Amino acid sequence: MITKVVAIVGSYRKGGTIDSAVEAVLQGAREKGAETVTFYLTEKHIEFCTNCRKCMQAQGEERGKCEQEDDLEPMLQEIESADALVLGSPVNFFNVTAIFRRFMERTGGYAYWPWGKPAPKSRNSKANKKAVLIASSAAPGILIPIATGAPRALRMTAEVLRAKTVGKMWIGLVGGEPHHELSVRNRERARRLGWKLA
Repeated sequence: MITKVVAIVGSYRKGGTIDSAVEAVLQGAREKGAETVTFYLTEKHIEFCTNCRKCMQAQGEERGKCEQEDDLEPMLQEIESADALVLGSPVNFFNVTAIFRRFMERTGGYAYWPWGKPAPKSRNSKANKKAVLIASSAAPGILIPIATGAPRALRMTAEVLRAKTVGKMWIGLVGGEPHHELSVRNRERARRLGWKLA
């Protein structure tokens, strides 16, 4: 059976550090026979969550559907049919980009939260996918999990999408030049992470 890997790219620039690292992971997965799909959030029409919570009201394990008509539903269907995910975002103002956050907030339908209850609960918390998480920052990579919220946001998104994190890349010092090139070492590391997903 062919493994399917879906990537969500929350960068504003194609060909940048995140895009290159995500593609290197996918390359590694393809080397092991996987089929890959990439969604660039800048190319998708995704509305803001209105916090109406209608998607959270339906009972059962199936994801609640959002009433807004945009590109989210076909993306979620692709994600649900996948065996693995790659989630990538640069760090902007100490967290994931606004466009990634917009996508993240629209995954609320995976939770059940009827009116009158104090908090939501997962419809199905059993992980059935693997995930690789990637973030980049102008600061040293070691500071990304210490001083930013990006890793937590990426991890929470993976968990909501029923994926268990099997690899992480925190790429630092990318702000020293207008067009940062992914190093050979990081490209190879990303490629090897892709092997874990296939």
